[in-house]
Amino acid sequence: MLDFTNERFDDRPSSSSSETPVNDAALLDAYSKAVISVTERVGPAVVRVETGSRDAKTRERGGMGSGIVISPDGLVLTNSHVVGSSKQIRLRDTEGIVTDARVLGVDPDTDLALLRADGARDLQYASLGNSKSLRRGQLVVAIGNPLGFESTVTAGVVSALGRSIRSVSGRNIEDVIQTDAALNPGNSGGALVSSAGEVIGINTAIIQGAQGICFAVASNTAQFVLSEIIRHGYVRRAHIGVSGQTAPIPRRHAVIAGVENKMGALLQQIEPDSPAAKAGLLPGDVVIRLDGVDVNGVDDLIRILDRDRIDRTLAMDVLRMGRLRGIDIHPVERKRAART
Repeated sequence: MLDFTNERFDDRPSSSSSETPVNDAALLDAYSKAVISVTERVGPAVVRVETGSRDAKTRERGGMGSGIVISPDGLVLTNSHVVGSSKQIRLRDTEGIVTDARVLGVDPDTDLALLRADGARDLQYASLGNSKSLRRGQLVVAIGNPLGFESTVTAGVVSALGRSIRSVSGRNIEDVIQTDAALNPGNSGGALVSSAGEVIGINTAIIQGAQGICFAVASNTAQFVLSEIIRHGYVRRAHIGVSGQTAPIPRRHAVIAGVENKMGALLQQIEPDSPAAKAGLLPGDVVIRLDGVDVNGVDDLIRILDRDRIDRTLAMDVLRMGRLRGIDIHPVERKRAART
């Protein structure tokens, strides 16, 4: 009598090891397609920023970085440390075309500068996205000109949100994105792009000696800075003397306090003799409302502290040890950082 047990078993669909490469290939293909799509959409809008004179006889020292064209009429975002004090600036696009540019304004406090390409029209440009929608672990692509290698693309993930780093002016830049996408000198001012093809950060800093720890100024902060420069030529801010980061509000604290905020601005440092110190704010306080406007992160706090709130007494709501407290605070005008 013949036994067909083994034959019937062999005829069944099996999860053989041959399926693994197929699945891996499909996943890799999806990842590659996302990076390729972002690169093709945003890459042409990233330019090389060259500073200093072309004449070797002049004393002005030249530099190099990256920039992002954000409008068809030639508005370009870059880092203030890329521009420095240079009076001569040139932009080189992906086709090698060189255009002179001029500085519309700089904001060393956020390490951002706004340029305009002279005589340029109908340029390839990219859109600024909403950095508040980012999540840790999300795929991001960095595009720039590291070490002079033009149109270089690297990919990674959002490592952390709401970081605080020290700017070239010595002040803290709040609401900074941390990423492990590889950056090198020359990437500064380039684009950090989401998988949706939106610029969600402007690459700004690398920690020397660190592996995979790089930073970008959040696009929401960049949007605020460029709008102020376009309107006034510089960023005039109200100042309360705090540094902090975006942080989640524990659900139990929100319930006890009767607030709906899921996120807030967690204060980490209070400057001595500042408006915040005089108002009684403490490290660990979480700001959830200022002047009647909800604060769902450090970027909201930065945006609310605009020129219209200078020398006014404002109502602030904070959570302290899970309890809601109302505080009156009187912002002053923030001193402008000198352009280096």
